Amino acid sequence: MNAIITVVGSDKVGIIAKVSQFLSEHKINIADITQTILSGNFVMMMMVDLAASDISIDELRNAMEDLSSDMGVEINIMSEKVFSAMHRV
Repeated sequence: MNAIITVVGSDKVGIIAKVSQFLSEHKINIADITQTILSGNFVMMMMVDLAASDISIDELRNAMEDLSSDMGVEINIMSEKVFSAMHRV
C-alpha cells in the first residue's frame, strides 16, 4: 500500500531529516519526494511505500501527529487511492 504524506509549515532546519528518519526506523520507503519553499512556507509531498512497514497507517498517522506538534508543522497522511480519487479531473 502506498500513502501520500504532506508536510507544511515555517521553514526550519531538520524537517526532511526528522520525517525521513522516522519513516526509515519503521521500514517505510520513500518512493517519491518533492519539496519547495512557497511564500516562506516549507511544503513537502512524499509518496511512501508501506508494504514492509512495521506499523499500520493509523499508527503512522498518530506518530506523525506527535512529530508535527514537536516540529511546529502540519503533517497529513492519506492512502494513495483516496488521494488519487480526490484529485481526479
